[in-house]
Amino acid sequence: MKLYFAPMACSLAPHIILRELGRSFELIRVNNQTKRTAEGGSFLDINSKGYVAALTLDNGETLTEGPAILQYLADLQPEAGLAPANGSWQRIRLQEMLNFIATELHSGSAPLFRADLPETVRQIFREKLFKRLDWLETRLETQPYLLGHDFGVADAYLFAILGWLPRFDIALARWPTLDAFFQTVAARPAARAALLAEDSSAPV
Repeated sequence: MKLYFAPMACSLAPHIILRELGRSFELIRVNNQTKRTAEGGSFLDINSKGYVAALTLDNGETLTEGPAILQYLADLQPEAGLAPANGSWQRIRLQEMLNFIATELHSGSAPLFRADLPETVRQIFREKLFKRLDWLETRLETQPYLLGHDFGVADAYLFAILGWLPRFDIALARWPTLDAFFQTVAARPAARAALLAEDSSAPV
């Protein structure tokens, strides 16, 4: 398998899960501006939508969209317990949580990367994001991970998005339980290894 990534992008989540599972894979860096890959080709030939993550399988198929990739990887090794069984009520709850992260946190915070965003508009996005983080703070006060007591794919996704907050001058310390969650996931060997690999990858 090949995982196409950009440092500190949402592709960090499947990267962590690949390492949690101990899967063999090739990590290929993408330049988000030029759309060139470390292999020397155009990333648009891999994913015509133009953004990471993309996972190319051994059979030549390429899978895109983080929540789909995360669930695919978890289902390769269901015994690892990174996602509830397909068809179960808890699997629906996982999909509910992945959708929340994708739409309310991931897409909701993405405009804050724009340096040309007027401050009044930026504040609207920040206030909405804060409400979503408030909700997560309350949820995690009663359980260590998003779906209960076990780490899973939704936690890797949330970890990746929370890592963006310093770039928006948002201090995670405002939400102590979320901050503790972030530190717990960051201490996992798979997360440490993924971050180190991305930090040490050569620019494209």
